[in-house]
Amino acid sequence: MTDSVLKYSIIVPVYNRLEEVKELLESAEKLDFNRSEFEFLFVDDGSDDGFREFISAYNSVTNLQIRVIFQQNRGPANARNNGMANTAASYMLFIDSDCMLPPQWLNKIDSGIETCGLDAFGGPDTFHPSFSPLLKAINYSMTSFIGTGGIRGNKKSVDKFYPRSFNMGISRAVYEKIGGMRLRYYGEDTDFSIRIEKAGFKTGLISEAFVYHKRRTSIKKFFRQIKTIGMARIKLGTLHKNMLKIVHLLPALLIVGLILLLIITPLFPTQAQCIWILTGIGFFGICLLAFIQSLKMYRNITTALLSVVTLNIQVFAYGIGLLHGILKFIILKKE
Repeated sequence: MTDSVLKYSIIVPVYNRLEEVKELLESAEKLDFNRSEFEFLFVDDGSDDGFREFISAYNSVTNLQIRVIFQQNRGPANARNNGMANTAASYMLFIDSDCMLPPQWLNKIDSGIETCGLDAFGGPDTFHPSFSPLLKAINYSMTSFIGTGGIRGNKKSVDKFYPRSFNMGISRAVYEKIGGMRLRYYGEDTDFSIRIEKAGFKTGLISEAFVYHKRRTSIKKFFRQIKTIGMARIKLGTLHKNMLKIVHLLPALLIVGLILLLIITPLFPTQAQCIWILTGIGFFGICLLAFIQSLKMYRNITTALLSVVTLNIQVFAYGIGLLHGILKFIILKKE
């Protein structure tokens, strides 16, 4: 079966994620979909962890079609663009290398496209039962309403849904009209989705087409990722006016407010004490709500406690990233 008649090309950028790629392929072998209609197109972005040797020797037990492109390290957006430029499939799907796929994933995408007539689409991400307590806690922070406002695939969202590259797809017509992603790192997928919508294509959420997403595997990596996402929000705001609203700036305003409160406390101790008490009550209430929600979701006290930690890291890291992005924009007058 030649590439020209493929319906789906699943493009996966890879950079030093060998163990996660092994888990991805293990789940891919269980996909309930005709093997002649899709392929996995890995784009290796200069890995040095043995991925080349592994994928060259990989033998699919269910006859998965697998292709690989090797390139120098240029970032995930460039890798996805390289993949799009090297496939003739009708639809190009994007997932991250740290994802695992449920067996029905492609079927849900296939039926969603046919039912809704979508040109571009995305699905949610969630946790796998095998994930560690920390990964489940990070999943809570990244998918809960109080963590991200539901923008990652929750039907009840404070903002418009834009497909994200951890679980996203476009038709060939989209690529032929607007080309690939234009930003190198974080924010490139949201910018891509906005450009797709502005070009007049129909986009939407296929809520049943979820993936299991590992994200970052340590507190330090999670902090760095969220800080960079905060910086990317400022970059998106310079490109698209509707992508920077007050709701997006709340974590930065919280940090600025706490700093000002620390400054005025010695000057106005009585008034400041009242504000500190109200702030503490609000903080405790949010942490308690996060604990209860996580405990209800996972039935595990350790994970629930970690969820409180990851939620706070997410809020403050995002706020720091926003402030960093604002200062960078003011100083450099660009991005």
